[in-house]
Amino acid sequence: MGEEKWRARRERRLEWAGRHPEQARRPSMKRRKEGHDYTQRCVYLFTMCTEGRRALFGTLRDADGEHELPWVEPSALGLRVIDEWSEIAVEQPLISSVAFQLMPDHVHGILFVKDRLPRHVGHYVSRFKAKSTAALRGMSEYSETQSRTLPLWEPGYNDRILMGKGQLLDWARYLRDNPRRLWVKRRHPEWFTARHGITIGPTPVAVMGNRFLLEHPCKAVVQCSRRMNNEEIEEACRHFLSLAQGGAVLVSACISPGEKMVMRRAFEAGFPQIVLLENGFAPKQKPSGRQFDACAEGRLLLVAPWEHHNERRAITREQCLALNRLAEEVAEYETASRTTPT
Repeated sequence: MGEEKWRARRERRLEWAGRHPEQARRPSMKRRKEGHDYTQRCVYLFTMCTEGRRALFGTLRDADGEHELPWVEPSALGLRVIDEWSEIAVEQPLISSVAFQLMPDHVHGILFVKDRLPRHVGHYVSRFKAKSTAALRGMSEYSETQSRTLPLWEPGYNDRILMGKGQLLDWARYLRDNPRRLWVKRRHPEWFTARHGITIGPTPVAVMGNRFLLEHPCKAVVQCSRRMNNEEIEEACRHFLSLAQGGAVLVSACISPGEKMVMRRAFEAGFPQIVLLENGFAPKQKPSGRQFDACAEGRLLLVAPWEHHNERRAITREQCLALNRLAEEVAEYETASRTTPT
């Protein structure tokens, strides 16, 4: 790229950032596994977002006569993006496209590298981004808007290596379910946004989910010793499920095997619960899997007293004690007058 062209592109970026400062501050998602050979046989999940999260690829629609669930109606550019993703496997036969999901402002795609590649798999993903950007530049639909001259994609991409048992099926299912999840999130944004500035007892926390569970008049703390045997755990399950059946909201940090079992049984039975977390909420994080649906149904609240961290940590004894104290404070929490959401 010539220096003059580069400068013009940089000026357009800065001009756009000045008009949309909140979006401009969003970091691009980039994650790589150190030491991994990205030319080897493997399954990869890629996520790429539009610059500024502009909804250029389509419109979210509710279920209708032809679609059982909410879906994304592709724009003209979205259709070109779908085509360019399919071209990856045509350009490089050693790669097959396992799944792809177009969203209004981002895409998810799963690629299976069947044999060792001559180049880093990211090369072919970057080619996809470049070709879809070229498609945007050539489309008359955008000729009269700045969307045509602004960068199409955020720099880089996010990748996840799917090596664990069942991961491929789980993530393929997640991709298919993404439009429905977005539809639910838009209908109940307050349940899928981390809220800060809430104090429970002396502890400042962040919460995600149905905050009104905090004000429920009857809450029961689930705490089980690590030394409990299977028979004692079963007895605890019967006891706490009986309380939940009677209307109590169960509260637990789910640390010991007994606590995990009780809360799992209560979750599967559809009872409301408040779960305390050692790890906080990352930017733009939302509940995953069945927790997402539980939040959508208003029967789950996640509470985190500490900031988010990316590294894997073993929970300490001090943290266990702190979470147990917090569970007791949650059980005594009665009024929303102590909350000052930010």
